[in-house]
Amino acid sequence: MYQCRECHQVFSETKGTFLQGLRKPISLIINVLKSRSEGTGLNAVCRIFEISKNTLLDWEQRFAGLRGPLLLDTLLHTFLTQLIEGDEVYTKIEKNRPPEESEGWTVVLMDRASRFIWAVQCGKKDRDLFLSAIQTVMDIVARTGDVTLITDGERRYGLLLFEVCQELFRSGRPGRPRTVLRRGVRVRLKNKGSQSHRRGRKCPKYQAPCPEHPETPQNILNSEIHANHVEALNASLRRRNSAYRRKTNTYAKKKSGLQRTLDVFWVVHNFIRKHFTTQQVPAVALGILKEGLSWGQILGIQMRLIPSI
Repeated sequence: MYQCRECHQVFSETKGTFLQGLRKPISLIINVLKSRSEGTGLNAVCRIFEISKNTLLDWEQRFAGLRGPLLLDTLLHTFLTQLIEGDEVYTKIEKNRPPEESEGWTVVLMDRASRFIWAVQCGKKDRDLFLSAIQTVMDIVARTGDVTLITDGERRYGLLLFEVCQELFRSGRPGRPRTVLRRGVRVRLKNKGSQSHRRGRKCPKYQAPCPEHPETPQNILNSEIHANHVEALNASLRRRNSAYRRKTNTYAKKKSGLQRTLDVFWVVHNFIRKHFTTQQVPAVALGILKEGLSWGQILGIQMRLIPSI
């Protein structure tokens, strides 16, 4: 217990944290969240640990609320370079619907070197979904001098980034100045599908979908234009989130519930769990932490001290 020196109000050390108002043992809460983050379904966890469904939903909602403060703290750092891979993973919500009508499309943006997930957002595969992910890229551009975005066939990443991250390049020659991406920002697209049946000029296998700044270094090899690392992450997401499993009918009930589980996955992946390849916590590999956070440290973060985004 603590006492304020100004107003003399007494408060607990868990005030404003995940544990505020909870009476269950911390060890039980950690084991429940660990089980959920390893892919166990919601009803199965309730049966195993003998807790109610509303209790588990409340714990997950509190834990998912840590994403805003942690992302804001991450964006306060400055980075030298960022090579970001973008891809999508799909699941069904509520019932089996056509893919174009489903809200189960999930956009994933991940830094290749550290495996840090910058964005994981679900919704319909439309402009709003991709624009929400591009806004995160814009925040990264503001803190980084060299940003490269690589997509595996989806052009909307580059086109939307060009809309919100463009500038006029004045070369000194007569005529209207060109509109290009900001200096240091690059977008590369890998064209998918066979083009042997097409007539005329064929599209290149690797290309930049939008004009870039002439002073931006063009040092990306064709062999580096792929999204293999985020594809592997999508496979891990299907194992660790029951709503993405293909061989069962465990669909997500609502879009908000699916996003809640994605926020839990984001916190655990970036700040707690060591990555299999790098053998480091992604936040440590990115350089924003010296060592990974434990479950107890995560649950003790003062969420009221940092405004959510």
